[in-house]
Amino acid sequence: MAMLPFNVILRPAKIFFSKSRGSENLQSLELRSLPSQSYPATSGFAPNGDQEEYILTKNNNVVEVGASKLSNVRSRDFIDETTLDDESEFPDRGLQAWLAVFGSFIGLLPVFGLLNSLGAIESYISRHQLASVPASTVSWIFSLYLSMSFLSGIFAGGFFDRNGGLAPMCTGTVIYVGGIMCLANCYTVWQFILAFSILCGAGTGVLMTPLVSVLATWFLKKRAIATSIATMGGSVGGAIYPMMLKKLYKEVGYAWAIRITGFVCLACLIVSTTLCRERELVKQEPFKSKTELMKWYVSSSLNWRYFLEMKFLFAALGAALAEVSLTTSSTYLASYSLARGNTESTSFALITAINAIGALGRYIPGYVADRYLGRFNVYIIAVTISGLCNLIIWLPFGGYTGALWVYACIYGFSSGSILSLTPVCIGQISRTEDFGKRYSTAYFLQAIVTIPMLPIAGVIINKGTVPEYNKFIVFVSVLMLAGAACNMVTRYICVGTKLRKF
Repeated sequence: MAMLPFNVILRPAKIFFSKSRGSENLQSLELRSLPSQSYPATSGFAPNGDQEEYILTKNNNVVEVGASKLSNVRSRDFIDETTLDDESEFPDRGLQAWLAVFGSFIGLLPVFGLLNSLGAIESYISRHQLASVPASTVSWIFSLYLSMSFLSGIFAGGFFDRNGGLAPMCTGTVIYVGGIMCLANCYTVWQFILAFSILCGAGTGVLMTPLVSVLATWFLKKRAIATSIATMGGSVGGAIYPMMLKKLYKEVGYAWAIRITGFVCLACLIVSTTLCRERELVKQEPFKSKTELMKWYVSSSLNWRYFLEMKFLFAALGAALAEVSLTTSSTYLASYSLARGNTESTSFALITAINAIGALGRYIPGYVADRYLGRFNVYIIAVTISGLCNLIIWLPFGGYTGALWVYACIYGFSSGSILSLTPVCIGQISRTEDFGKRYSTAYFLQAIVTIPMLPIAGVIINKGTVPEYNKFIVFVSVLMLAGAACNMVTRYICVGTKLRKF
């Protein structure tokens, strides 16, 4: 056997006497090679080759040397899932990268903006076109819309990973804007379901996946900040649309108010399609037949095996519970305010305030997550605060207009990071080339969870009395706190109970 180089003797000594570790190196179990060779981070299995040429370090201390000890390395300390990607492959800067962020921002302004403005539509049609329809029946329109939005994303996930986002963006734009135009002519429940729930919902899901997934191709270290900036478009849209609709309802009527909204959405999506391009596509071998192509797309649209991975299952379930609580609360907030005796202007302004302050709630937590605390830590804190805010402010003091404004500010800030950090957390436990599929699979679970939640909320609210709304507040608060608990489970699976950036 050849004599080992002298570095093999010196390296353990350097590690042993090292005073500190790099603050950004979260991979506490790593396989280090000699200077003449380099290997990417692996899942813990030793690379091929002469295994005597490698040193295994744990917490920067040499723990094993030799071929017999390195064949199957497992440890709870190997937790930094972002090392599944090579950091050198991501620019994290540059004109094209930030143009993609801006394009995503402009695209999410209508997509997430309208989703955050459901209360402005629900409160109007429930008092006009559907005034004689029970609240539990009206709620099915918005429940199916949300479910369709999350469910249809699975059709774009695998396609984006293989072919990019141009085709989904163009297809989604046509479906989405077409649904809004049809919405202007709706007067019955089934018409609202066809136009808004199915068409707009399908368009939302198809657009959502490329608009969010494209950022993962440009950013790794700054992924949370980039995603937060992009999803601020949803907060800005959520602040603009309620006030715009309120004014248009009075000046031009319901039909043209919705049509004008559709034209605004179309303009935004055209700009977004032009700017929002992925960095590069992973080279794929062409399909040998159409049968093979269909099998691949069916399997990639929904990979149920992801749910066998416990950290992914609980992360997806936590996101589903938190987001369905958020959307259910925002859908009925305006109606709650009206039931409490506030004016229509105040009720719509509350929705605007939550979304406007939510813009800060998207950027600041994203910055803190990337620089200081970690994505999952910030996500858990934000979701927990949102649930407690419901129970501490909204439930006991909702009858006071001033308290509702305080609630709107605190809840808007804390809940703002939920939609922006969800894809970042999913990305942290995924490889970038699989992000589209895993992101859309996570939202498939959310679609399943969402289907019954708004109808249940409508049944709880029933005739809209204050005691019934109080039961509703408890219901959405439990959903939010359950979401925080699920993400705590994911964090525990990855890093245990350690207080560390994750």
